[in-house]
Amino acid sequence: MNVDGKVVVITGAAGGIGAAMARRFAGKAAALVLGDLDGDAAAALAASLPGEAVGVEVDVTSEEQVAELVGETLERHDRVDLFCANAGITSGAGLEASDEAWARTWAVNVLSHVYSARAVLPSMLERGEGYLLHTCSAAGLLTAVGDAPYSVTKHAAVSFAEWLSITYGSRGIKVSALCPQGVDTPMLREGLEAGHIGARVTAAGGAVLSADDVAESVVAGLDAERFLILPHPEVARYYLHRATDTDRWLAGLRDLRDALS
Repeated sequence: MNVDGKVVVITGAAGGIGAAMARRFAGKAAALVLGDLDGDAAAALAASLPGEAVGVEVDVTSEEQVAELVGETLERHDRVDLFCANAGITSGAGLEASDEAWARTWAVNVLSHVYSARAVLPSMLERGEGYLLHTCSAAGLLTAVGDAPYSVTKHAAVSFAEWLSITYGSRGIKVSALCPQGVDTPMLREGLEAGHIGARVTAAGGAVLSADDVAESVVAGLDAERFLILPHPEVARYYLHRATDTDRWLAGLRDLRDALS
């Protein structure tokens, strides 16, 4: 999958990884549609990019708004080649997380992926081709120390991406799960500034990459059509340890958490 000449939609596009992907794809894609809850920021980013790009306001927790985003893109360009479901949030909470925090995290990190797949797959299946890129986080393969809603929802996001690949892979639909670990974005920086244990464990678990580094990994992963796109190679090693010696892996994370507490 090469983005040259493709119609690409990115949610959560106004900052962080989403904005880095937009910058990386700009000038290559036939058209970029950048959706974000902050529509003004998405529009400003689109205006700063070479090539055809538009920024729009979209709340990814609203199935109606996601469907409108896809519908308007199809009206303008007749197709969506690559849909990047990139919006995500953390909660920073454990058992004390409110029902509202659980519901919001579930809506953004999981249901938004369901909504975009429902909206974009019919036209992709009709054409017999299309690509879904879901930003899932290394937490979806490992865990998120100190953040129960984030850990649970990111695991669900990976599971949903796997299901999509199994269900539609033989019908021309490619699926990738982007699972970075520490990335220098406001999400991580704010967590570190607040002294959140989860952010500190993430930073201690490997290199903190720039969002632009992650975007480069996305380009390479799409080109190779890999299901798991792992900007941090160490995540594959941690994932293997988790599967082959789960008790040791859990004990190691407990030790790391205790050392940083």
